[in-house]
Amino acid sequence: MISTLRKALGLSALCGAALSATGASSETTVQLMDFAQLDGWAADDHERAFEAFLETCPDLDDPDWSTLCAVAQSQTAGSARAFFELFFRPVIVEDGKNALFTGYFEPELNGSKYKTDRFRYPVYRQPPESRQTNLWYPRRDILTSGVMDGRGLEIAWVDDPVELFFLQIQGSGRIRLQNGSVTRVGYGGANGHEYRSIGQELVRRGVYKAHQVSAQVIKNWVRRNPSAGRELLFHNPSYVFFREVNQVRTSKGPLGAMNRSVTPLRSIAVDPSYTPLGAPVWVEKDGENKMRRLMIAQDTGSAIKGAQRADIFFGTGDAAGQAAGKLRDPGRMYILLPIQRAYALLPEDL
Repeated sequence: MISTLRKALGLSALCGAALSATGASSETTVQLMDFAQLDGWAADDHERAFEAFLETCPDLDDPDWSTLCAVAQSQTAGSARAFFELFFRPVIVEDGKNALFTGYFEPELNGSKYKTDRFRYPVYRQPPESRQTNLWYPRRDILTSGVMDGRGLEIAWVDDPVELFFLQIQGSGRIRLQNGSVTRVGYGGANGHEYRSIGQELVRRGVYKAHQVSAQVIKNWVRRNPSAGRELLFHNPSYVFFREVNQVRTSKGPLGAMNRSVTPLRSIAVDPSYTPLGAPVWVEKDGENKMRRLMIAQDTGSAIKGAQRADIFFGTGDAAGQAAGKLRDPGRMYILLPIQRAYALLPEDL
């Protein structure tokens, strides 16, 4: 069967493993599964996942993936499930860490192109010299030392430093300007410092229990405690810079790591050390609101590390933000790899 499918795809030999070994744990295990073992697979809307897959598959230049993308582009409506079942096999990759699903969204901030008494918190482009080093100034110095002053690096000014902090965590967002227009910003670089969770810091200090922490809880605490809240934000030395993104390419949504629009509840951010960007991923998220659906790995994040770690994109605006901010659930996820790639990952003696 493998040789038949390989011939159908125009591949003369196995093209190697799909996963990069970079960052992979020595405890990493790989297990080939069957679609019948995926909980809820038959009930999903595979067409929605197929549409998201088509958004980024043209940018995959590996022969295995580009061939499958060409096949997908020729498919007729209603054949999405058959496409995935024919050309892919589910693989579960585990690194000894518990699975964790969180959520992210595209925030909307109020802003201005000019600094005013209300709009006084800058959204910065990345300084050229910071690109020349792996580790630049930490958050505190960027915001207090004057290193950014008078350089024209401001994309816009916003009215809420807490929302700006969370914009950096999300990596992209929309800024509604006073003239009624909207500027969409995307990830433009970072200062190289490791991300530190301020939610975990509040738990460490005994302010909250772990199950009580959410994005909204953190925001409320910072606003109730302005001085201590400012210091809490400095606890995270990581700082994200932005760029204005081309509106023509982002009419469907914000750009992910593949520089294409991500799709609400069908796109996830993953650790590319374990999950190839552009790959379909079957998500079995447990918790209060269980989720069983096929998504596409189209984004990354500084806090998304591990084989069973994913961040689910919920969409744009406050409602999406509230839903995303509450999510911190267990489960498991399976990567759908081209069938020849899936079999190539098995030990040679099997």
